[in-house]
Amino acid sequence: MSLLRLLFNIAWFVLGGFIMGLAWWLAGLLCFISIIGIPFGRACFVIGEMAFWPFGQESVNRKHLTGHEDLGTGSLGLIGNVIWFLFFGIWLAIGHLAHALACFVTIIGIPFAIQHIKLALLSLTPIGQTVVTKPV
Repeated sequence: MSLLRLLFNIAWFVLGGFIMGLAWWLAGLLCFISIIGIPFGRACFVIGEMAFWPFGQESVNRKHLTGHEDLGTGSLGLIGNVIWFLFFGIWLAIGHLAHALACFVTIIGIPFAIQHIKLALLSLTPIGQTVVTKPV
């Protein structure tokens, strides 16, 4: 199973994952310009790594993972997600959806399209989420 994940991740990276990972990292760099955007930028780099190698990883709500709320999972996280959506989220989601449509054209590309849709949903509201490794 781990060899299959490796092969899918390599194919993903070559066939579009590299572009979207760079887009996430660019959004992270833009967030680091202001002090207020540093938490957003850190999240961009974590999710950007997932955008480079998505197979074997998933995003989960930190509240469900830890069992208690923090700044990102409470009301401040909601405000942060609205701000994120307006500045970066919609554009990253459009990029992932465009890649998903291109991948859905072929049968072989369907697993890649599903990953792009997962990342598009994550790009809309990333605050309060964390990336974890799926068990084998």
